Amino acid sequence: MTRLTAVAGLLLGGGMVTHAAMASEAPGAAATLRSASQSPGGTGGTGAGLVARLGDARTAGSWIGSDGRAVVAVTDEKTAREVRRAGAEAKLVRHSMNELEAATATLRAAPRVAGTAWVTDYRTNRVTVEADSTVSATDWARMRRVADGIGGGFVHMRRTEGRFTTRLNGAQPILSTGGRCSAGFNVTNGQSDFILTAGHCGPAGSVWFANSQGDQQLGRTVSSTFPGNDFSLVRYDSGRAGQGADVVAIGGGNGVRITGAGDASVGQRVFRSGSTSGLHDGEVTGLNATVNYPEGTVTGLIQTTVCAEPGDSGGPLFSEGVALGVTSGGSGDCKTGGTTFFQPVTKALTALGVKLIVSAPQQGAGAAPSGTPSGAATHSAIAPGGTSPGSSAPVTGGTQGATLLARLSDPRSVGPGLLIIGGSLIALVATRWIRSEQDRKAYQRYYSATWG
Repeated sequence: MTRLTAVAGLLLGGGMVTHAAMASEAPGAAATLRSASQSPGGTGGTGAGLVARLGDARTAGSWIGSDGRAVVAVTDEKTAREVRRAGAEAKLVRHSMNELEAATATLRAAPRVAGTAWVTDYRTNRVTVEADSTVSATDWARMRRVADGIGGGFVHMRRTEGRFTTRLNGAQPILSTGGRCSAGFNVTNGQSDFILTAGHCGPAGSVWFANSQGDQQLGRTVSSTFPGNDFSLVRYDSGRAGQGADVVAIGGGNGVRITGAGDASVGQRVFRSGSTSGLHDGEVTGLNATVNYPEGTVTGLIQTTVCAEPGDSGGPLFSEGVALGVTSGGSGDCKTGGTTFFQPVTKALTALGVKLIVSAPQQGAGAAPSGTPSGAATHSAIAPGGTSPGSSAPVTGGTQGATLLARLSDPRSVGPGLLIIGGSLIALVATRWIRSEQDRKAYQRYYSATWG
């Protein structure tokens, strides 16, 4: 029986060693590729799908309500009934998306005024035009005349403090002779890996470094679009993003695994990270926004209440581990608050012909992560999270990605199993010695009884 117990201990200890070694590899560590068309379903998908199906003549956008349900703006009761049958909430409004888009087209056709921006506000069914502190009274009066000429009373004008500027200077800081920006997301074309960041950070040919001394060259900008859009690609000099390419840092050595790319929804809670101001959260307040920066006009942006500061440009916008955008610019700061605009990731991926490097889906992952980041959290590396940023992960290291042999030899992973194996070996040796002594004495008794 003792011998059987020792053998069982050996088997148990071996099993513990193997299990501990395998468990030391973080789940979902393998990175995969995902294009914009392979985005995971996210909040707001029902509303966006209904808007696409019902058409812009009968709808005026969608957003996420306070109860988490999709809300669709509709222009008639018949369409409202269709929306309700689909499981979403309907809100009757006066103006269709076609009317709202006609208004923004008129604004775009007017003479450009730097320091102004406009966005379609789905929830109020109007177009909001803002002017920062640099816009003169004369230019503002001219913009008002354009708005009055649109008619309908659904163009809302307001002044805002601060200035609309790009946030040049992120997550992982990247530096060039033109200034500092933030790395956004890691992407690939299947042959080389790149950093997706803001287009205004620098033109094609810009050389980027990982430190201010300029002795750690990171890569070179191979494609840049600004103004019009605001995205660019920085190709790694090594050709590869390396370990942790699917993780974005949120400070303190922690990070968020990116599982895909998606489109933002009005009302969605989102997170932004940058090397200047760290990790901050807010809400999506508008889509397809237009901003007239001093350097030029950018259209099709995501408008949010998330703050940002100079140096955060190019940093990631994300929700629940899904990449949504890269930081373009805005007004205000993270002390008084402000408005920040983001270049949608899906549009950039499609235009550049690249795919996001993402984490492989984790088995059993179904429940939404809970908890929110601390307001004091900072971001020291590359970064992309409604209810929480996304599943957590270490930014670097440990035994992640190590070979099985290396994990088997790691005493932190296999200590308990090795103790059981050692104890079982001692028990096995002792059992064999006791058994041999018993056999020797039995033989002596037999010999004495036989030969007297």
